[in-house]
Amino acid sequence: MTGAEGFLADRAVRSAIAAVSKEHADVEVTELDASTLDVGVFAELTGPSLFASERVLVLRMLENLPAEMAPHLIEYAGAAASDVLAVLVHSGGQKGKGVLDKLRKASVTEVVATAPKAWELPQFVAGEVRLLGGSIDEGAASALVDAVGHDLRALAGACSQLVSDSGGQAVTAELIGQYFGGRAEVTSFAVADAAMAGRTEPALEQLRWALDCGVAPVLVTSAMAGGLRGLAKFASAPSGMREADLAREVGVPPWKLKQLRQQVRGWTPGGLATAIKAVAQADADVKGASGDAGYALERMVITVSRSHGRR
Repeated sequence: MTGAEGFLADRAVRSAIAAVSKEHADVEVTELDASTLDVGVFAELTGPSLFASERVLVLRMLENLPAEMAPHLIEYAGAAASDVLAVLVHSGGQKGKGVLDKLRKASVTEVVATAPKAWELPQFVAGEVRLLGGSIDEGAASALVDAVGHDLRALAGACSQLVSDSGGQAVTAELIGQYFGGRAEVTSFAVADAAMAGRTEPALEQLRWALDCGVAPVLVTSAMAGGLRGLAKFASAPSGMREADLAREVGVPPWKLKQLRQQVRGWTPGGLATAIKAVAQADADVKGASGDAGYALERMVITVSRSHGRR
């Protein structure tokens, strides 16, 4: 397994162990950090065993493998024991790449654990729900991403809960709202949407309510920055692009293009530039540049909402 997405790597490891366990009732599983491996331990774990017919060795953090162990591991990869499945987990990056390249030449099976891009997360949600035997449309899948955030482990857990409690019905935006409508991320996006629509008073009301509920100020600046970046990319995208190409260019799921078309009305390049500068300043303020995060956020909301329609 290679890649920095821990949830996907853990799932791949569990799947490998489950596949062996399905075929053999007696399976011995050993997990080690590669940095602790030495010749004696490796020989013991991969040599003949009197106690289990099948074994799985999970070697994590392969990038930390001691240099003297690399030749032994590569040699074993070329002639692995039939009763030992070695699962090697590399966290990504350049460290240990030489070992990875040699393992690839030894024809090991590689599973890449790459985190989906933000605009691909609704597809991940839809796939999770289908895997669990449920169904969900694009809008509801995106609503769940907005509600829970971008952490795959949290999204997978939410999908499991929703499918389990949906009673065999499709997972809807209404059901998601019942479970996750109070999440901080949703509140932050409500502030951003109102401000970007030029609705100053509702945006300030949403902001005050969010802060009263304990929403971290940085979540508000993050939601506002993400929304404005999407608008800027959409506004500057070449005309005549296909929907799928435009979605990739902007970095959003295709269904969200309709929302962006509505939001971009009334925004000018000058107004967007002013708003983006205000968000950058507020983000610095809430991270320590100012002693009053609430005032910094109010000033940001007012500037962004008044920049809507500004020439």
